[in-house]
Amino acid sequence: MNLILLGAPGAGKGTQAAILARELNIPTISTGNILRAAVASGSELGKQAKACMESGALVSDEIIIGIIRDRLAEPDCAKGYILDGVPRTIRQAEAIEESGIRFDHVVSLEVSDETIMNRMSGRRVCPKCGASYHVVAVPPKKEGVCDVCGAELITRKDDAPETVRSRLEVYHRETEPLKEFYRSRGVLVPVEDMGSVEATSAAILAALKE
Repeated sequence: MNLILLGAPGAGKGTQAAILARELNIPTISTGNILRAAVASGSELGKQAKACMESGALVSDEIIIGIIRDRLAEPDCAKGYILDGVPRTIRQAEAIEESGIRFDHVVSLEVSDETIMNRMSGRRVCPKCGASYHVVAVPPKKEGVCDVCGAELITRKDDAPETVRSRLEVYHRETEPLKEFYRSRGVLVPVEDMGSVEATSAAILAALKE
């Protein structure tokens, strides 16, 4: 099963991707992770991405999609995958489609802006290993400490209210139109926020079986 997870920043894509990956036994392909891996590998596309990042420029769609295509060709993706973080725009979606990549379902997590504002104020991130938590929804076992590596958790600048509002504006303008793009292709699966991580996961899995 080849999936995309769509949703506004703070909608819970990363959390749900991890759960779905475990339940469906397929890998999550995070754009940020594969970009870093490509740079570390020293591949030709990785070198191009590194040059862009070091100059402060945005990594081009062509490079990102090339890196995604290489990653999806690896053996662990043979039975499916979950794409998280891309496409972000209609242009990227069209380029992915033109490269021959197809999706069985595109899950759109439907969460109100008000809920996201409240949710993101409680987010905490591990600066060492990147693990994500939430003080209410997904708290660490020990307050303020990462379960994975024991580092002290931080609040990212991205989670400041003014930053969240700005990111939501960008999402509504650039990424939300993807819902209609994938609806027209018959693969969009809208899933309403159910109020808890577990309930939303159950709703996604039920929708995928329909």
